[in-house]
Amino acid sequence: MKQIKQMNMVECMGCGGLFAKLDGPVHRYMDSSPGCWAAFGEVMAHEYSNPDLFEVHRLSVDAYAVQHPGRPSRQSIHSVGVHLIRLCLFLEHGLSPKNANDAMLKAASIKNTFFWLEPPQTFGPHNVAEVGHASGLEAHKTSVRQWAQSAWASWTQHHDTIEKWILASPINKS
Repeated sequence: MKQIKQMNMVECMGCGGLFAKLDGPVHRYMDSSPGCWAAFGEVMAHEYSNPDLFEVHRLSVDAYAVQHPGRPSRQSIHSVGVHLIRLCLFLEHGLSPKNANDAMLKAASIKNTFFWLEPPQTFGPHNVAEVGHASGLEAHKTSVRQWAQSAWASWTQHHDTIEKWILASPINKS
């Protein structure tokens, strides 16, 4: 892990962003630095406390999850798969946040057919730190959308696989 001593920042081993050097908890299977996990917790608290941010909340969850894929395990494979599916449905298929979530839940019924997708070398230029620094409602929404688009784009080499998983799921069969 790269440490920037003069600023007391460390690079997150998941997303690659720079975050405060902290001792603290991290997610159990999404590899991140404690500072990155704390920044994500702050964004989640902000979004949960403001109903006007619900429309981008799931994008925040998805972007964070796919930028912190962890290591090959059933749980990591399922997590990355369903979060990439929801990003695809929202960003590529134009589903509303609610419809994308409902469809993702249906797609999760086939998650045992998902397999490990080799993570990209980098996860794009945006991460949770930018969202945490956004000032105001519209700036927050814009920052989340940029982050989600960047996170989705970083997985380009697997977009065809995600589309196949969507087609194999019961999304369009009800």
